[in-house]
Amino acid sequence: MTSYTIRSGDSLSSIASRYHTSVAALARANNIANPNLIYAGRTLQIPDGFDSTPAAPVNLSGNSSTQSYTVRSGDTLGAIAARFGTSVSALASRNGISNPNLIYVGQRLSIGPSAAPVTTTPTPAPAAGSGTYSVRSGDTLGGIAARFGTSVSTLASLNGISNPNLIYVGQPLRLPGGSGPAPVTPTGPVPGPTTGGISAGQLKAIMPNLSDADANRYLPYLNAAMAEGHINTPQRQAAFLAQLAHESGQLRYFEEIASGAAYEGRRDLGNTQPGDGVRFKGRGPIQLTGRSNYAAASAALGVDLVNNPGLAATPQMGFRIAQWFWNSRGLNSYADAGNFDAITYRVNGGYNGKAARDAYYARARQVLGA
Repeated sequence: MTSYTIRSGDSLSSIASRYHTSVAALARANNIANPNLIYAGRTLQIPDGFDSTPAAPVNLSGNSSTQSYTVRSGDTLGAIAARFGTSVSALASRNGISNPNLIYVGQRLSIGPSAAPVTTTPTPAPAAGSGTYSVRSGDTLGGIAARFGTSVSTLASLNGISNPNLIYVGQPLRLPGGSGPAPVTPTGPVPGPTTGGISAGQLKAIMPNLSDADANRYLPYLNAAMAEGHINTPQRQAAFLAQLAHESGQLRYFEEIASGAAYEGRRDLGNTQPGDGVRFKGRGPIQLTGRSNYAAASAALGVDLVNNPGLAATPQMGFRIAQWFWNSRGLNSYADAGNFDAITYRVNGGYNGKAARDAYYARARQVLGA
């Protein structure tokens, strides 16, 4: 998973826009109760596609005759307006809101006498060849992108959307390729190679945002690493690939986007020398971080990562490091027992992004027939 250290002047909305996610997804991933209260220096975890699923539908405060609504964490005035069939300007005017981007959790909004919650019947997925999708109440661009196996930036570019956080109910969206959605969750196992490892097709089915070129480029190193680490059963491979998918944004990020300065002086990571934070920032598909972890991986793999930390971001070494990390914590045994929660805890040090990790795991099990 990508991380970002908040700088002076940042807002959760601007960070969400930069990383093509939503304020609600950022707030959920980082346990932020009030999205309007963040502080410089805090490190945020940036959610991937699975974390961008829309929040559960909200309820009108009291009965419909009261026409009021209490703002919840992650809400935007645009989303509330769309949900109740009104406009941002009408809500802002009715509630004396001078800046529609500034609302706060617990704020009670008057909706208006003619507004009612928008209810829609489920819109079926577009048939092959249609290449369009109509936005429904509760949708986010991140959730739609994940559903159709594409990216937020691709959808935004294709539809001329300058702010990925602003879409409206009924808005028709063009889908990439004009041939309908790519299936995100397969209906059964995907055929694999005849001997060992996994196929490019299986890898793409588990991580649909991964390009064909990258899938084919990474596959030999991935399969070699799994063989080296005895990650050689569908159960082990499903758990391993699910964690890698989440940690690296579907193998898109082999190096942490943030500078690593936030890790400076972190003795728990072995960062005891000036510059260690940046030098030993998170790298590889499992985000190896800190001097002590680089040193341990160097000793185990026979490669000098301490003096050559950039090697950890290459697929040749990145996947080897991932399997070393996996085995250094005995994670094959938990995979054999089907205890994916225990694996998440040992990889993450907690349960950050649990819903996304679980979703990748379910998909990987289905793809691999685990």
